[in-house]
Amino acid sequence: MISPLVQLAAEEEAQNPLIPEIPELVIGLIAFAIVFFILGKKLLPNINKVLEQRREAIEGGIEKAEAARTEAQSVLEQYKAQLAEARHEAARLRQEAQEQGATLIAEMRAEGQRQREEIVAAGHSQIEADRKAAASALRQDVGKLATDLAGKLVGESLEDHARQSRVIDRFLDELEEKAEAGR
Repeated sequence: MISPLVQLAAEEEAQNPLIPEIPELVIGLIAFAIVFFILGKKLLPNINKVLEQRREAIEGGIEKAEAARTEAQSVLEQYKAQLAEARHEAARLRQEAQEQGATLIAEMRAEGQRQREEIVAAGHSQIEADRKAAASALRQDVGKLATDLAGKLVGESLEDHARQSRVIDRFLDELEEKAEAGR
């Protein structure tokens, strides 16, 4: 009788699990070919299609993002240019306003000076006219009083107008000479 260990070793040698039997190997290869064919014809084109769509979407998104960035940069540059132009225009308007204000102030000062001079000249003219009128009125009053006083002193009437005028003029001239000599 064969020992059970030897019998097991002989059976194991006949059935090596690492080496498949030919029918199993053929069936496995046929099943693999069928699965590979189905995957190659049906699934692989769909996967490639989805991958291509994703690649196009990503590239399109990158292109759109680059275009948007370029446009945003252009808009920013335009905005900066407009802002600089607006600042320049504001400075120019401010300068013009200051110049107009200075011109207006100078004109108003000149007009005020001219009006002041006119008023002063008119005042001087009025004062001179009033002084002459007062001197004339005073001359007449002093002449009348001097004539009356002289008439009382002399004892005769000095009613003759020409003589009266000469006496008055002589008297006032003497008073003016004394006044000027006292100065």
